[in-house]
Amino acid sequence: MRERVARLKARYLDTRPDFDPEVAAYWSKYQEVFSPDGLRTCNPRVLKDFANSEVGAHPGNQATFNSAWNAMGDAAAAESTRQTIEYLLYGPEDIPLADRLQHLLTGAKPFAMTGFKEALLTRVLCVVQPDRFLTILKYQTDAGGKREIARLVYGLELPDPETVNWTLGRLILWSNDLLHALAGDGFANQQHAAAFLWWAKDRPDGVG
Repeated sequence: MRERVARLKARYLDTRPDFDPEVAAYWSKYQEVFSPDGLRTCNPRVLKDFANSEVGAHPGNQATFNSAWNAMGDAAAAESTRQTIEYLLYGPEDIPLADRLQHLLTGAKPFAMTGFKEALLTRVLCVVQPDRFLTILKYQTDAGGKREIARLVYGLELPDPETVNWTLGRLILWSNDLLHALAGDGFANQQHAAAFLWWAKDRPDGVG
């Protein structure tokens, strides 16, 4: 398995030695937006656009978020989204990131924006901590989340959230860091590494 992945990685880096330059500019823009000052002053439309953009990482259908936004109106929806992102990134230091993420996933915080869930929360982390977070936005999904990629690329069976006492928030962070380590060096950044993993998962025979 390890030799097969090494061959795939070498082939991938030989043909795709870098990543989409459009992503770097987009990430830089939203790093400013998601700074404490940026969150307080940004135009509401910038936040809604982020939830619906496919640049760098496709968050999937955001109909629930968009419906809630439209029903609430720009001002109220933007404030809820700001508070959600602020809690995720800058919440109380005595509450670990995995727990803050879990609180937002479960709706435990009354200010949490409707529909701003796993894919979008992970996408925020990808923007703000691009050296750590892979642009694989779901833990498990039929289209291929972290759990499916770990199985298809590395032959690893990650836990089913229904069968372990870890929260989904903890599983999301742990699986990201595991795949980050397994992908290893040689990539321009984590978006580049994630693109390799997406590519490799569809080549179980090591060909392509």
